[in-house]
Order: sequence, then structure tokens, then C-alpha cells
Amino acid sequence: MILQFIRLKTNLQEEELLRKAKERQPQFKAIDGLLQKYYVKTNQEGEYGGIYIWDSPESLQSFRNSDLAKSIPEVYEITEPPNIELMNILFQLRD
Repeated sequence: MILQFIRLKTNLQEEELLRKAKERQPQFKAIDGLLQKYYVKTNQEGEYGGIYIWDSPESLQSFRNSDLAKSIPEVYEITEPPNIELMNILFQLRD
């Protein structure tokens, strides 16, 4: 499994950002290979993120190539390139 952590900065107010994220939930739920996604807020002003758990590198790559992924900067009005970290999950505590 792959953990992908994306941090992005936006000028959107939190309420608007959450509204847009909730509108797009069905699209994310339909992604093959996306086991879980957490919507997060960091301690930095205007910085939010997504923590994605993928079943494989292929699923992650398929998402990266999708129109949904490409729409993220515009939809969330990000103000600078996002910070993206990838990690391999060695094992999980709970099933």
C-alpha cells in the first residue's frame, strides 16, 4: 500500500473549501484502488491537505493521470505548487 500526503495552500475560506470537497466526495469514492482519503487542516494558515491510501502504485498513477486529479489546483484555488509526499506502508495496526 502507498500513503500519499498532499499539502496545499489556498485563499478559499474553510467553509467554501469544505463545501467543494464534500461535493466531490462521490467522485473520489468511485476511484479504483483508493482505499481511504482523509481531508486534513494543517497548523499553517490557509493550508489544507489530503491523505490518500492507495492499494498499489498503479492505482496512484492512474489517479494522477485523471481529470479529477488535474482539476484539484483550479477547484481549490491553490496559491502555489502543492507539497506531495509518498510513503510505502509496511504494515497497519488494525485491519
